Amino acid sequence: MWSKRRTVDYSLQRRRTLEDLRGALRTLESRDALDADPMLIRAALHHGDLTERRCPAFDCGRLIELHYTFGDQLGQYSGRIKSIPELEEMESEYGEFTVYTVEVCIECGWNHIVESYVLGDSVVRKPPRKSPTVEDIYG
Repeated sequence: MWSKRRTVDYSLQRRRTLEDLRGALRTLESRDALDADPMLIRAALHHGDLTERRCPAFDCGRLIELHYTFGDQLGQYSGRIKSIPELEEMESEYGEFTVYTVEVCIECGWNHIVESYVLGDSVVRKPPRKSPTVEDIYG
């Protein structure tokens, strides 16, 4: 991705959570890392990218990555999951939006944010016009 900038790597926070999980502390944060929301699991099964990395918590399966997009210029499409090819296409369509990459293990419920970064061509645009959704039509 040619416009990737302002990258934040969460590997130190991830390492700390894993140490707490394996140690005697068992903090609230480490327990939350094994409590994936059912919607997150469902999203990982249907929209995620399978990686070669194994689950760091229990080595029970391969991790799945999800890429969530957020930004004012995305309008009602903010908060959606996108694939890497879709992100590459969006780089030239939007001025600026943030991508959060989350790793999920569907076997044990491990989930943690991996990184966040900003994409876009830096040209300010108005958000797309709001299209009616099912909720708008049927309440």
